[in-house]
Amino acid sequence: MDAKREAAAEIVRRLRAAGFEAYFVGGCVRDMLMGRAPKDYDVTTAATPEQVVRLFPEALTVGAQFGVVIVPREAGNVEVATFRSDGIYADGRHPQEVRYPQTAQEDVRRRDFTINGLLFDPLSDQVLDFVDGQADLRARRLRTIGDPVERLSEDRLRMLRAVRFTARFGFKLDPAALEAIRLIAPQIHSVSAERVRDEIIKILTEGPARAGFVLLDEANLLQEILPEIKKLQGVEQPPEFHPEGDVWIHTLMMLEGLRNPTPTLALGVLLHDVGKPPTFSVRERIRFDHHVEVGAKMAEEICARLRVSSKETERIVELVRHHLRFKDFPNMKRSTQLRFIRMEGFDEHLELHRLDCLSSHRDLSNYEMARKMLEETPREVIKPAPLLTGRDLIAAGYKPGPIFKTILRAVEDAQLEGRIHDPQEAMTFAHEAFPSSSEHAARIFPPTQLE
Repeated sequence: MDAKREAAAEIVRRLRAAGFEAYFVGGCVRDMLMGRAPKDYDVTTAATPEQVVRLFPEALTVGAQFGVVIVPREAGNVEVATFRSDGIYADGRHPQEVRYPQTAQEDVRRRDFTINGLLFDPLSDQVLDFVDGQADLRARRLRTIGDPVERLSEDRLRMLRAVRFTARFGFKLDPAALEAIRLIAPQIHSVSAERVRDEIIKILTEGPARAGFVLLDEANLLQEILPEIKKLQGVEQPPEFHPEGDVWIHTLMMLEGLRNPTPTLALGVLLHDVGKPPTFSVRERIRFDHHVEVGAKMAEEICARLRVSSKETERIVELVRHHLRFKDFPNMKRSTQLRFIRMEGFDEHLELHRLDCLSSHRDLSNYEMARKMLEETPREVIKPAPLLTGRDLIAAGYKPGPIFKTILRAVEDAQLEGRIHDPQEAMTFAHEAFPSSSEHAARIFPPTQLE
């Protein structure tokens, strides 16, 4: 028995010894029955929060108003929830009234899905099933407990959770639940952006992302939470580059290729062509002029709407902005190539490009060239110590100013390309390429020539 399970079982044992019913409940029971290793173990009990705290004085009571306390353990925190039945959910998330019934059977009937309403007695190794959850597991079916509209309306995030569980486990969504989601899909806007964002990321990273997004669309949720992705549908692409079909199909194929992605890579893949629908035109052939720039701006706006952190947003926007640069990789100067592959998170850029190729023309030659350069070039060659600094230029008689950035970049270009190797050669290069007068240098060597 793993340490987390043993810690949770010991909590059940102490609750039982004090005269209270107690069981494992929810996702841990589901995962155990599916042969999966649970990440956490939750306990449900007849003991009230106050009674739980008396037994476990170290318990954290942050959720006690909803009947939940956290019992900290070295192996991991264990959530202990009192049997409860909920009143009306006026805000689509929290019940206006929480009642504490005496039976586990009444408690599980207020939970979301039958596969999450199973109980397990760790002391006797017995499953308690009051909602036919085991039958649904065997049938690989996701079904709500009770009326779908009522259950999904109580906490509207359950609509997205239904999609996530269905895709993650390769189940079928119960037709009644699917129709209920279609009916109340616009109500998803009452859910906080942060909770929606977390579910989108889980759909993208926990399991078959393609299946998840197909179901989001079938359930009418895609148009509500990501209308920009919905607009990818039916947008044709040049068949010579994209024999697979429209932008939606191309994006789904890339999602299908994701394997344990980071959230930033997953969102980068999802959004990489989001600029194509507004830039679509036909002039001799299908064109998407400036779709990268447009897409980067749209990606930034979508991330802001979903409350994605600024650091993650920056990475996602960079993935969108640079995803076409690989097509020019063979013709880049070596200095440009090295600057490209030393970008922060370049492994994600590389993987997005690989998926992009495999989901279209399937030519991986540029990917292999960049991958090989990254793997075979020593780090000190990719990003060498600078041969000159601004202080060196001042000491050599240069007047400080914006030209310094241009000079130092040109010096680094020469260094990366192997034309100079030490500070003396670097200074000689600077003197030959740039007059000491910054005004004259700026006129002869404008920054745009050295980008």
